[in-house]
Amino acid sequence: MRSTSAATALAVLVSSAALSVAAAGTAAAAPATVTSPVGLVVDHALQRVFVGDQANGRILAADYTGKLVGLNVGFGDVSDLAVSDDGATVYAALPATHEIVALDATTLQVKTRYAVATNAGPRHLAFSAGKVWFTYGDQWDGDLGSVDPSVDPASGTDPVTLAQFPTEGTSVGLWGQALLDTDPLRPGVLAIGQTGGGSTDSMAVVDVSSGAPQLTAWHFSDYTLNTGIRDIDLVAGSNQVLVNGTDRDAYADGKFSKAGAYPAGQAADVGRSGLIAQITGTKVAVYRPNAAQPVRTFSTGTQPAADVTWAPDSSRIFALVQDGNGYTVKPLTQPALNVPTLTVNAPASAPRAKKLTVTGKISATVPLPAGVKLTVTRTDLESPSGKALPAVTAKADGTYSFTDVPPAGGTVTYKVTYAGDATHTGASASDKVAVSRAAVSLTLNNNGKIYNHGTDVKFTARLGTTYKNRTVQIWSDPFGGDAPNRLIKTAKVDAHGNIGAWVDMTRDTTVTAVFAGDAGYAPKTVKVTAYARVKVSMAVSKHYKTAKIGSTSYQWFHRNTDPLLTSTMSYYPGRQQRFDLQVSYRGSWVPADPLWVGMATNGKSLVTLEAPGESGWKVRVRSAYINGSSGDSVNSTTYGAWKYLYFSN
Repeated sequence: MRSTSAATALAVLVSSAALSVAAAGTAAAAPATVTSPVGLVVDHALQRVFVGDQANGRILAADYTGKLVGLNVGFGDVSDLAVSDDGATVYAALPATHEIVALDATTLQVKTRYAVATNAGPRHLAFSAGKVWFTYGDQWDGDLGSVDPSVDPASGTDPVTLAQFPTEGTSVGLWGQALLDTDPLRPGVLAIGQTGGGSTDSMAVVDVSSGAPQLTAWHFSDYTLNTGIRDIDLVAGSNQVLVNGTDRDAYADGKFSKAGAYPAGQAADVGRSGLIAQITGTKVAVYRPNAAQPVRTFSTGTQPAADVTWAPDSSRIFALVQDGNGYTVKPLTQPALNVPTLTVNAPASAPRAKKLTVTGKISATVPLPAGVKLTVTRTDLESPSGKALPAVTAKADGTYSFTDVPPAGGTVTYKVTYAGDATHTGASASDKVAVSRAAVSLTLNNNGKIYNHGTDVKFTARLGTTYKNRTVQIWSDPFGGDAPNRLIKTAKVDAHGNIGAWVDMTRDTTVTAVFAGDAGYAPKTVKVTAYARVKVSMAVSKHYKTAKIGSTSYQWFHRNTDPLLTSTMSYYPGRQQRFDLQVSYRGSWVPADPLWVGMATNGKSLVTLEAPGESGWKVRVRSAYINGSSGDSVNSTTYGAWKYLYFSN
């Protein structure tokens, strides 16, 4: 049982949104999109959910998981859908072409088209007593019509009958294309809700079981029962209607009267079990008949649902729920089961191997059975897959407590679970305890040492006493953004607690030793930084000989020959060498201003030294890398060897 009115009432809300139903089975692989959904109905025989696309003239079929299994297009303006009681046929109202089309529920192929002789409608549909009932007309002249599917349009007899709303005692009858609802468990009963004209609170219940509608009850336009009808549903098991998902109105002796209300909602659908699925804000609340507290509440996200409808067996609710840029057919399962609230409160921290106490509470809006049993699981480093602890029984007020002695340190999680019962879903909750662990000794050598470029250096970590874990990781992180931190060794330490790994020292490098911890000892990480010089050399050319002056070897140049000095240094992007020049004067070396020289990608840079033009000059030169000044900071400052030059005749 359902009302087709909710989607139409919310058409403005969803007109710019889209309904996406993922394809499944043999249907199209790409999701379909519905820009303005109408007529959400369920066929339990096929376990399918049908929805119309008012803007794009399409009709979609989804399975009970919400996935697309059928699609037909080209219908123009679709305003509502209905399903026959046997589930074989889907009917669609097409007000633009003034038709009702019958589609095969399995294939969605059109079986029959029924022309409706009106200039306005048909608009809303319901199936009852073997006929399709529809409303039509303008806001001042609405009416009720029917289609008899047993009559073949080609037979010469028109299966469509108009002007069937019984007007006795109703003044002018319907004002506008009213909403319809029916209940398959009460065949032959229609609920009608006025939406147009000046009497938007008018409603009726009509008996159509004989084929000629008879008025059962009527209420006309005094706004004592509602402030305007946007949704109407027959209530299962009683002579009542549910208006706008909130107000229950009883009907008897031809009249309606207030019978109670649910907490305020926007729209609803009544299941055959009598349960109410009510759209209220961004939730779908499920109520038992006449109850003030919901049995269960489902969240619809940040936007309200566009429509809801029950599966005929009441096993689930289907809602049009916004998802991304659109609305999806979302099944809401186990709607009749209340969801308990379960809490777990454990100490934030505790010492290992000492008793601790965990407390909590289980509660529900539907009373729980007495003596609720809760299972308890402890997860820790010793039992990563969880260890079952003795079950605990909740007290009459739902509270519980238990004690435990955690054997392992680190993060210990206590999970408490309720399996559920005939009227409640299962529930689980957990809390974590930081259980103390002893500190471990972990050291790493070579901190602060400086090595020549390319030296292979062994870094040795030493691990002290632990509980079980004897594995240590060693990581190497060279300076510079182009060289990522990398794991160079993972292994158990030797009998002395040592583990070593080799590092090629081409750059300053941070080396890290990591102990992950175990049940008795806490994790620990230690870092050291070792430094690497650059590799630098200088070649001198254009000299005519090499000879010593005193104890120092000089390259000899003619006084007018310009020396060519080629420096080679470990390359790094943007790196410069500092070229140092000193001249011997009165027994001392006097420095000139340094020259910064860029290098090619092969690490080479060339400097030509202008000859003095006089003999007797002594000069020395070198290349240097200065950390932070040579364009980068990935190596330690390194000075090349002095090269000595002498200018003669």
